Amino acid sequence: MTETPAADALRGDCANCFGLCCVALPFAKSADFAVDKAPGEPCSNLQDDFRCGIHTRLRTSGFQGCTVYDCFGAGQQVSQVTFGGVSWREAPETASRMYDVFYVMRQLHELLRYLTEALARPAARPVHGELRTALARIEELTGGSVDALEQLRVPEVRADVNGLLLRTSELVRAAAGGRPKSRRGADLIGKRLRGARLRGTDLRGALLIAADLTGADLSLTDLIGADLRDTDLSGADLTDALFLTQPQLNAARGNAETRLPEGFERPAHWTTA
Repeated sequence: MTETPAADALRGDCANCFGLCCVALPFAKSADFAVDKAPGEPCSNLQDDFRCGIHTRLRTSGFQGCTVYDCFGAGQQVSQVTFGGVSWREAPETASRMYDVFYVMRQLHELLRYLTEALARPAARPVHGELRTALARIEELTGGSVDALEQLRVPEVRADVNGLLLRTSELVRAAAGGRPKSRRGADLIGKRLRGARLRGTDLRGALLIAADLTGADLSLTDLIGADLRDTDLSGADLTDALFLTQPQLNAARGNAETRLPEGFERPAHWTTA
C-alpha cells in the first residue's frame, strides 16, 4: 500500500530551499508587491543565506503577495533532491534549469497535496485504489531527473488527476445531503453572501474576491482553485471544506469566530473579535 506523504513534506521549508520562489517567480508593483521583479531576478529582500530579510513584516512592507504563496514543498525538493543541494549561486550555469524545474515541481506537489487529502476522506473510499495509484505515479515523477522534469507534459498529468479529484468531490459533497449545488467558476466578486447556505456546494475556481461571506456555511464545499483574496470569512463555517489550502486562507479576511478545518492555522492578520 502506498503511504501518503507527511504533511511537512507538502509545506514550504525555507530553511532547506535556495529561495526559489524569491528568484524564479516574477511580480509587478501593485497592492500585493511594492516593486517590479522579473523572473530569474533575485528579490532585493533575499539574503545570502536564502532567507527573507523582511519575513516577519512582509505585509507592512508592501509584500502581501508573498504571504499568500506556498510551494507545497517543491522548493526543498528541487533544492535538496533534484539538484543535490548545490544552489544556483554555487553553480550559476544551473540557474535557469533550476527555475524551470521549480515551476514543474510546484504543480506536482500541489497535486500530491490534493491527492493526500482525497485519500484521507472516508467518503472517497470507492476511488481510494485509483487515488493511491495516482499518488504513487506523481511521487515517482517528483524524483525524476532534471531532463525528465523539463520534458514532462504537466497539463496531461493534471488532467488525469483532475478526474479523480472531481469524483472525490462528488462523493464527499454528497454527505451534505440533497443535491450538491454547483457554482463552479462563478463570478462572485464583491457579492454580498452573508449567512449564505453553501454547504456541499462546488465552488471550484469561483471568483470570490472581496465577497462578503460573513457567517456563511461553507462546510463540505469544494474550494479547489477558488480565489479568496480579500474575501470576508468572519464567522464563516469552513468545517471539512474540501481542497482548501493555507494560502487561500492567508489571502482572505476572517476572525476568531471563523471555523477552520483541522490542521489549518488562523492567519495572523485576522481580527480577534
